[in-house]
Amino acid sequence: MIIVKEHIFQLAREIESHLTDVMRFIYFFITLPLAICLVSNATPPKGFVALFNGENLEGWWGAKTEDPEKWMSLSTEEFQKKWISSQEDIKKHWSVENGELVNDGKGLYLTTEKNFGDFELTLEYKTVAGADSGIYLRGVPQVQIWDTTKEGGKWKLGADKGSGGLWNNGPSGSPGRDPLVLADKPLGQWNRFHITMKGNLVTVVLNEKLVVDEAPLINYWDRKTPLEKRKPLREKGPIQLQTHGGEIRWKNIYIKELNPSCCDPEDETGFISIFNGKDFKGWKGPVSNYEVKDGTIVCLKGKGGTIFTERKFKDFSVKLDFKLPSGGNNGLAIRYPGKGNAAYHGMCELQVLDNTHPRYAKLDPRQFHGSAYGIAPAKKGFLKKVGEWNEQEVIVRGSKITVFLNDEIILDADLSKINKFMSDKSHPGLAIKEGHFGFAGHNDPVAFRNIRIKELH
Repeated sequence: MIIVKEHIFQLAREIESHLTDVMRFIYFFITLPLAICLVSNATPPKGFVALFNGENLEGWWGAKTEDPEKWMSLSTEEFQKKWISSQEDIKKHWSVENGELVNDGKGLYLTTEKNFGDFELTLEYKTVAGADSGIYLRGVPQVQIWDTTKEGGKWKLGADKGSGGLWNNGPSGSPGRDPLVLADKPLGQWNRFHITMKGNLVTVVLNEKLVVDEAPLINYWDRKTPLEKRKPLREKGPIQLQTHGGEIRWKNIYIKELNPSCCDPEDETGFISIFNGKDFKGWKGPVSNYEVKDGTIVCLKGKGGTIFTERKFKDFSVKLDFKLPSGGNNGLAIRYPGKGNAAYHGMCELQVLDNTHPRYAKLDPRQFHGSAYGIAPAKKGFLKKVGEWNEQEVIVRGSKITVFLNDEIILDADLSKINKFMSDKSHPGLAIKEGHFGFAGHNDPVAFRNIRIKELH
């Protein structure tokens, strides 16, 4: 970012000599600060999260054109070897410059560590003459990107029709194969995609023009089978940025997951209530520091401590409602061993926090509501107003934990892959495989109700 700002100031100095006093005032006190602000504060649209942090390749690894099924079926040890090997390759061919992802046209495709089901994806790219690239959706090729000029030498393949088509859908004329309009900007300019995928249906908007309209993405990995008999697409898979012979740059890569099937608020199959709404039957710990009031569990003001279920759980999904007072602080104890600090001696403590309060203005991101305290940060901005009930679901599978707040994914992390913690403080219980579920009170009257849990097998 510093380098970008230096470029702006250099340009400003060149312009200065041609400006009147009034114009100088307008430029340096209005126009220039605005330009710097726009460069410095690129943030995801509401509901979206950044896949690229603008600084490094965190959250990505390298894969080639191969059926994701192959590496998804590997053992943990085998996949780890593949992942480590890929890092050596992507460091050779991928870099970050001024907040942009840069590929030299060679090497493995940059691949998200996370897999996605239905989603909206927005990104910008800029490429060079003769280049040929694309975006794999759930690991399936591809939304096409290429040099659309005659000089690019690929008109015979359909480049004259433009980028954005689902090129691997079959011969020209197949649904979605060719873009509806030519929407590419001239080489050297930034292009913007907005890609929506629901089931196997893909819609592509390039530079605000519709180029693919709800066309089915064909399962490339089963192409030897007649179309009508092919296997359906995987329900989830990675986003991949293809490398194919020429430099390409990417920026502002954002994704929004749509209606994740694992968090259907209407699906209560297998869930059981773990709070009877009357008393603390089935619970342990300092229950005298809490009260049952109008069918809710409320931490007494000035009191706290961790109360927890008598039962232990391995993998599970828990649903509940919670209501925060102004500045309220509590936590969900995940796989709590029955003693010690839930944030450190259990798998983790998930923050329950009014992080909109001024007293929390300088929090570490790993302390926001929904974060695995001190370990993994959650997205902000989805809490309801203080005093209103929020709905939350937490899914714990092995070392992976997913948090839905008011139907938005705010945390999706594999805690086993995190080795840098807030204040460099260790978390000895991080790998615990079984424990109690509970509430870690911190002196504020935070209320909980409708607490139900489902064991996952």
